[in-house]
Amino acid sequence: MKPATIGILAGEASGDNLGRGLMAALKARHGDVRFVGVGGPGMAAEGLESLAGMDELAVNGFVDPIRRLPALLRLLRHLIRRFDAEQPAVFVGVDFNVFNLLLERRLKRRGIPTVHYVSPSVYAWRRGRIRRIARAADMLLTLYPFEPELYRGTPVRAVYVGHPLADAIAPDDGGAAGRLAARQRLALPAEATVIALLPGSRMSEVRLMGPVFLDAAERIAAERPGCRFVVPCVRPAIDGWLRAALAARPALPLTTYQGDAREALTACDAALVKSGTSTLEAMLLRRPMVVSYRLGALTYRLVRGLLRTPHVALPNILAGRRLVPELLQDEATPAALATTLLAELDKSRSDPEYLQAFARLHGLLRRDADAGAADAVSTFLVNQEDTPPSS
Repeated sequence: MKPATIGILAGEASGDNLGRGLMAALKARHGDVRFVGVGGPGMAAEGLESLAGMDELAVNGFVDPIRRLPALLRLLRHLIRRFDAEQPAVFVGVDFNVFNLLLERRLKRRGIPTVHYVSPSVYAWRRGRIRRIARAADMLLTLYPFEPELYRGTPVRAVYVGHPLADAIAPDDGGAAGRLAARQRLALPAEATVIALLPGSRMSEVRLMGPVFLDAAERIAAERPGCRFVVPCVRPAIDGWLRAALAARPALPLTTYQGDAREALTACDAALVKSGTSTLEAMLLRRPMVVSYRLGALTYRLVRGLLRTPHVALPNILAGRRLVPELLQDEATPAALATTLLAELDKSRSDPEYLQAFARLHGLLRRDADAGAADAVSTFLVNQEDTPPSS
């Protein structure tokens, strides 16, 4: 029997990780499955037959997408032709929302069932996108339990599968043994109070958040002598910026390293975190935190007017209430950040129940997302010959 063909596209590294896990879980269920599309090294290792390089989709900032628009449109047309010729049982667009939703809508018109993996953040802003997503996708796989309700009343079937980060981080990964091992790898003292500073992964974010986080660190160090600080540098440019910034703060006991945020969060006792996925990672590792964000004044006014949620930190959005402090824009002063973080750190040490809400949310998100996504996508592979084409 001819193996089922599944089309799939991931446009960035995070999507490649999701796609790799989904492909592995589908192969475990169905054995001989053929995958065609676009992905990175993880998906290639699972047997992806590449129709284009993932680097052909890479864009940065606001100007790059405009400059590369002709090439991206040519690639879109090329993929439509190839998938139309392949007629896969289903196409899965993994995140990478703008490009994948355009592709999904056109494939759906051609009778190819479509799945979009990872809901855009419509819970926070631009809810008008819900209608566009429903026109493009037959099924939507969501990472958060509150997201399917947002699509009620639309043609798309929204399925909550859980969050891969909650699967990757075990409930005890942030415990004493994990903390000690991370400190040994980073050459941090075992008994010191360690504060992680996570100003962001993009240089634009680091330039905005880095100075205020470093100023807050100096205040913490003055109030709590012996504190140590650690900052991950996901790109060499960030490391260069930090070295220059630290030249003006020679007494600040700060460690930097090349790598992602998890090592710093595992090693630390508490964290100052820019709003984003790292707040979820800190929650899963049971780390008290203060969440902050700064934008240019005009951009902040525009974004604030579009927000449709009272919270920006993922732990607070998941809980539907304030679990962790949020200090945004003008509230994000060095003094306020330092005072609030020390209060959260002290609270976590004196109140054993303080971080239990984090543990409960971890359990809610830890559902084996790869398996859940594969189960949902598999509905398109069972008796597919009897399934009428999408309209």
